[in-house]
Amino acid sequence: MKRNKEFLYNYLNAYAPVAQETEGQKIWTDYITPFSDFIYTDAYGTSYGILRRKSKSGDPIHVNTHKVVIEAHCDEIAWIITNIEEDGMIRVRKHGGSDNMIAPSKTVLVHTHAGDRIPGVFGWPAIHTRAKRKDLGYADHELWVDCGYSSLEAANEQGIEIGCLITFDDQLKEMGDYYVGRALDNKIGGYIIAEVARRIHDRSIGLPYDLYVVNSVQEEVGLFGAKKIAKHLQADLALVTDVCHNTATPKMDLAKHGPVKGGKGPSLEYASQNHRGILNMLKEVAADKDIPLQHHVGSYGNDTVAFFLENTPTAILGMPLKYMHSTVEMAHKEDVETCIELYIEFLKALTPEKIDKINNK
Repeated sequence: MKRNKEFLYNYLNAYAPVAQETEGQKIWTDYITPFSDFIYTDAYGTSYGILRRKSKSGDPIHVNTHKVVIEAHCDEIAWIITNIEEDGMIRVRKHGGSDNMIAPSKTVLVHTHAGDRIPGVFGWPAIHTRAKRKDLGYADHELWVDCGYSSLEAANEQGIEIGCLITFDDQLKEMGDYYVGRALDNKIGGYIIAEVARRIHDRSIGLPYDLYVVNSVQEEVGLFGAKKIAKHLQADLALVTDVCHNTATPKMDLAKHGPVKGGKGPSLEYASQNHRGILNMLKEVAADKDIPLQHHVGSYGNDTVAFFLENTPTAILGMPLKYMHSTVEMAHKEDVETCIELYIEFLKALTPEKIDKINNK
């Protein structure tokens, strides 16, 4: 197996629930280390590598250079234990944008504070014991996880406590033209930016600025990792990758979400924080290199906002995703490859002069 495919599977299958992203981040950071001149990880786990601007002799230049960021977020949605009842049943609430409707009968892992993983299931009564269809509509406090223990004491003895996180345990697979699994939102973005770093390094592409390859934590609960790192870096430009809706499925409203389809390329997001100069340059590069590109209207709710609030011009490339925030998220393989190559072509076309123009300098 090629190293990038091995990395893809290792990284996507690693667990990285919000605020406990260490396992996934270590795999990601170890992968980009050989391609980076410098590696940094902050106290909460946001990690980045720097590909330094090089002199003609190939030595890194440390002064008078622009900072350009490519960024994704590494955290996955989860559940957090709020109570363990006397009979051992575990009560939870969402830790990020988890979906109550898909939880019943799913297998899970409880991540103890000591680092152990205890298997469990979201329980749900049999269909012929439920009196009315309205029983399908339930709130967080109506869900429970059953780990097979018959008492609070037995669960506690295994390290299951209030505050422990719970994740689904589905693993990455390939179906037809798609990668399928949990947490493609947004570890597929982390894979993309890591591959950009590898290919720039392997192809000996010299960039006239410092490139920061950033994988942020805690996006799903408030963009917290990106807010911290954007303030720390004060970059000159930031290009983010995250997922957007592949609307070519039933139950999607095209009037609301627009026509985005898997296999037709990444999608430019139009929202107030996305800098029109960067969007236009991405369009020009895609047209010049004959790279397919789609368009959608987004919202004020992804890591671009963190950079925008630090006065860093920013934009986002969206990876079309079916069934977002489920355990069967689907990303088209060609879209992943196309997004990587569009990033590289954009970064090659970007110059200090263009960065200054975008910043009105």
